[in-house]
Amino acid sequence: MVEESYPMTIEGKQRLEAELEDLKVNRRPEVVNRIKIARSYGDLSENSEYEAAKDEQAFVEGQIAKLEKMIRYAEIINPDELDSDEVSIGRKVTFVELPDGDEEAYTIVGKAEADPLSGKISNESPIAQALIGKKVGDQVSFETPGGELALKITAVEKAE
Repeated sequence: MVEESYPMTIEGKQRLEAELEDLKVNRRPEVVNRIKIARSYGDLSENSEYEAAKDEQAFVEGQIAKLEKMIRYAEIINPDELDSDEVSIGRKVTFVELPDGDEEAYTIVGKAEADPLSGKISNESPIAQALIGKKVGDQVSFETPGGELALKITAVEKAE
């Protein structure tokens, strides 16, 4: 069975590695200590502190497993190896909605790095899929839940 790959920038992989390190070095021992303290309260069948700590332990271990998988199967995208004016992962794209919309800018990243509130959208999002491979001046249109959306690319640059 072929494992899923996780396209990301080198910066995105480094952030995931730092988050993983924090979970392993800080959060995991904190949770283990909370479980130990909660056990000392006696009867585990009615011990809400113990149950909460075990739930948190399951969450932390799940996050660790998820991050380890994403890092193991990371596919590093180097935007410097692509055309400088082509939309790709690791590039910031600026566009206007047609016919007379506002200008917007987003950085295209792998789904592991996506954070729309920070202006980073997943390469798997409908808008990114429509933009990837296009160049400055190109017009694209695609379907959204609210209907068809048309855009004109005004700038493509290396993400900060």
